Amino acid sequence: MQLVPWLTLSLIPGLGPIKSGQLIERFNHPGQLFASSLDELKTIIPANLARLLVNASRDPVIQKQLNLTQAWLQSSEAHTVLTPDSPLYPKALKELPDSPVVLYVVGNKRLINEPQLGVVGSRRPTPNGRRVAQEFSEHLSRSGLVITSGMALGIDAAAHQGALGCYGGTVAVLGTGVDQIYPARHKDLYQLISSHGALVSEFPLGTKPFAGNFPRRNRILSGLSLGVMVVEAALESGSLISARLAAEQGREVFAIPGSVLNPLSRGCHKLIREGAVLVESPDDVLIELAPQLHGVMNEFSPSTSSRKETDPLRLKVIEVMGFDVVSADQISALSGVPYAELSVVLTEMELDGVIESTPGGFIRLG
Repeated sequence: MQLVPWLTLSLIPGLGPIKSGQLIERFNHPGQLFASSLDELKTIIPANLARLLVNASRDPVIQKQLNLTQAWLQSSEAHTVLTPDSPLYPKALKELPDSPVVLYVVGNKRLINEPQLGVVGSRRPTPNGRRVAQEFSEHLSRSGLVITSGMALGIDAAAHQGALGCYGGTVAVLGTGVDQIYPARHKDLYQLISSHGALVSEFPLGTKPFAGNFPRRNRILSGLSLGVMVVEAALESGSLISARLAAEQGREVFAIPGSVLNPLSRGCHKLIREGAVLVESPDDVLIELAPQLHGVMNEFSPSTSSRKETDPLRLKVIEVMGFDVVSADQISALSGVPYAELSVVLTEMELDGVIESTPGGFIRLG
C-alpha cells in the first residue's frame, strides 16, 4: 500500500508537519526516510523522535491506526487519503511550510482544488450575521467560488448552508477526524456536505475535538482559500486566527463591518483598521478576487438586499429600527404608531422575514 509510509509519518507523535516537511525535503519520500539509520535521522530531528521513526513498524498503536485507515478506505469510494505526491493534493497547500502530511477526505476530492473562499465568524452570531453569512455565501457560490468553512455552529454552518442551498460547492475543514461529527447537532449538515461537497482533515481517524486542534486546522482552511471573509467576530474570536494566517499565507482578508454597539463587530473593525478589505456586498469580494478568477467566475449580477418595502407604515417602522435590537415600546415611541396597531405590523413583518424577535425586542434583517 503506497500510502503506508505517508500515513506512518503522519502518525508519529510529536513530529508535526514542519519537522515532517524537513524530513521529506531531505529524503524526498517517506519510504526512503524509514529505511534510514537512527544516526542519520538524529542529524535532522531530536533523538527521541528519531527512535520513534525507526521503531514505527513495530509500534502497535500506529499499526492499529493503519489497519483502521485501510478498512475505512475500503468501506466507501467517497473515502480518500491524499498525500503530497498525489496529483489531487491541493497545490495551494504544498506551498505552505507546514503543509499537512496527509489529507483525509470524504466526498468530492476534486472540489478542494477549485477556487475557494473561506468564511468564518462567531459561533453565536446575531440573526443579521447569520443571514449575511448565508446570503453572501449563496451569491458567491453561484458566481463560481467554493465556500470553505469549519462546520462549527453559527457563521460556519450558515456559510455551508448558503452554498448547499444553491447546489454550489462547499468544503468543511475539520478539527477532528473526518469520521467524527462535531458538533453532534450538525449530523444532517455533515451528511449533506459529504454527499454534495467535501469534508477534509489532517487528523487521524477517530480524533476527538481537542481544543488545540482547531487553531491548527485554521491554516488548512485559509491555505485552501484565495481569501478569508470574517462575518461577526469578537476581539478574542478564533476567527481572527484564521484571518491572521490568511494574511501570513498571502491570501486576501475580507471583513464585514457592523454596529459599534455590537461586540461581535469589534473583531471585524480591528481587521479593517489593519488593512482587511471592507465588504458591504458579495460583489466587493468578487471584484477583489477577479484577477485570480479569470476564466472561472460565472456571470454575476449585483447582489440585492431584501425586497423593497412600499407600505408607508412598515417603512416608518424600518426607519426607526435601524439595525440594533429595539423593543416594541421604543418603536412605538419613535414612530408614533399606537402599540395595538404596531403589534399587528410587527407580527406581519416577522412572518415576512423582514424582522426577527430576539431577547430584548426586535432586529431588522437585511
